Amino acid sequence: MPRVIEAERHEEDRELDLSLRPVSFDEFVGQPRVKEQLSIFIQAARERGEALDHCLFHGPPGLGKTTLAYLMARAMGTNIRITTGPVLERPGDLAGLLTNLKDGDILFVDEIHRLSATVEEYLYPAMEDYKLDILIDKGPAARSLQLQLPHFTLVGATTRAGLLTGPLRSRFGVTLRLDYYGADELHQMLRRSARLLNVETDESGLAEIADRSRGTPRVANRLLRRIRDVAQVRGSGRIHGDTARDALRLLEIDDFGLDELDIRLLSALVQKFRGGPVGLGTLAVTLGEDEGTLEEICEPYLIRQGFLQRTARGRVATARAYEHLGFTVPSDVQSTFFDSKPTP
Repeated sequence: MPRVIEAERHEEDRELDLSLRPVSFDEFVGQPRVKEQLSIFIQAARERGEALDHCLFHGPPGLGKTTLAYLMARAMGTNIRITTGPVLERPGDLAGLLTNLKDGDILFVDEIHRLSATVEEYLYPAMEDYKLDILIDKGPAARSLQLQLPHFTLVGATTRAGLLTGPLRSRFGVTLRLDYYGADELHQMLRRSARLLNVETDESGLAEIADRSRGTPRVANRLLRRIRDVAQVRGSGRIHGDTARDALRLLEIDDFGLDELDIRLLSALVQKFRGGPVGLGTLAVTLGEDEGTLEEICEPYLIRQGFLQRTARGRVATARAYEHLGFTVPSDVQSTFFDSKPTP
C-alpha cells in the first residue's frame, strides 16, 4: 500500500476511534472496579473543590487508558493536555506544558515509563509541591528559577509498569490496573460502536468479532471497521455471522484471535527451534520484527491463551501450540506443559 494511502487510512482510523470514544463513565463498557473507584475519587475531589490526585493506569495496550483520562477531565469539568513520554526530551518541554495548565487541569502522559531520567527528576517537585525549578544559563552564570504551578493532575499510562522507577511510582496517589475484557463486554461495546458507525449487524456477527478480539476494545473496533469494508464490497453491507467469518478469514484472524504474526512466531518456535527454549532477541531476528512488538503485542495474548510460556532459558511453545498448528506433540512437551482451555 502506498505510504500516502496508508497514512490516510491511519488518520481515518484515528478519527473513527475518537468518534467511538464514550463521553461519560456510564457509556464506558467494562473495567467496573476501575470506574467505581474513579467515580468516588472524582466526586470527593469535586466536593472539596480540589484537584484530583495524580493517577497511574497500567495494563496491556488498547484497554481504554486514554479514554478514561478524557472521561476524568469531563467529569471534573477541566481541560486535558495529551503527550507521551518519548516526546518530553528536555526539561523545557515539560515546563512548557505545565506552565500552560490551569488549576484542576489534567496532563496525560502516555508511555510514561519512557520518560528521560532528567525530565523525571524535574517532575518530582511538580507533582509533590506544584513547583518547577528551572536552571538558567550554564557555568558561573547559572542560576535557578522556581516557578509556581497550578494544582494540576498528572495521569500516567504505561503498558510496562515494571519499568517505572520507584520514586516516580510512589508519587501517584491512585494506581489502577486495567484488565482484559470478556467476550460479553466486547459484544456490548461492539453493539454501541456499530450503532455509531451506522453499520447493520446481527448478534451472531458481533459475537464472532468479540470472540476473536483478544479481549481488547481497540482490536474489536478495528476489526469491526475492516469487516464493515468487506461487507460493503463483497456483501449486502450487513454484518452477520457468515460475513464476519469470511472477513476474518480474509484478514488472517483465526478462531482464537491469532493473527499472521502470532502464527509466524509459534511456527518459528515449533519448526525452527523445536519448541524452544529460545531468546526473545533470536525470535525477533528470525521474524524480522522488533523485540518490543513481540513482547508487548504478541506474547501477552499467546501466554494468556496457553500457546506460549516464558522460562528462565527463553520462550517455549506449549502442547497446545503444536496442536493448533497441526503438528504432533512431542512426548516431553506433552508431559511437561499443562494444556489449558482458551480464555473467553
